[in-house]
Amino acid sequence: MNLSVSAILLYSILAAFILIYIPFMVVGYARLQVGYDMSAPREMFDRLPAYAKRASWAHQNAFETFMPFAASAILAYVTGVNSNLAAGAAIAFVVARSLYPVFYISNISIARSLMFGIGSLSTFTLFVLSILKIQ
Repeated sequence: MNLSVSAILLYSILAAFILIYIPFMVVGYARLQVGYDMSAPREMFDRLPAYAKRASWAHQNAFETFMPFAASAILAYVTGVNSNLAAGAAIAFVVARSLYPVFYISNISIARSLMFGIGSLSTFTLFVLSILKIQ
């Protein structure tokens, strides 16, 4: 399949959105293990095992990184950025954000930080390409 850069940008936004909820499935599993309390769901956080706490933090971080990435990808789409670098940045973001929760939950901090850096660099790259396009 040969996708255009525009399609890659849009599909990457969708993929990044879906990836937000992958770590939350791990949290949900752990909540079932410790006994989910519908009346106080946030209070049970202290009872979760360490891996589930890390999964919760990965879930929160996914929200934090999604917003700037989506903005950068939409900006690249709207300004008509059409380069292999833009496609590569969008794909790199999705790959990095796919691996980020794996490393976070597994408590491999150096790899987690590397994935965060790659994702941030990808977002920054899309912003820069968009700004250069309108110059």
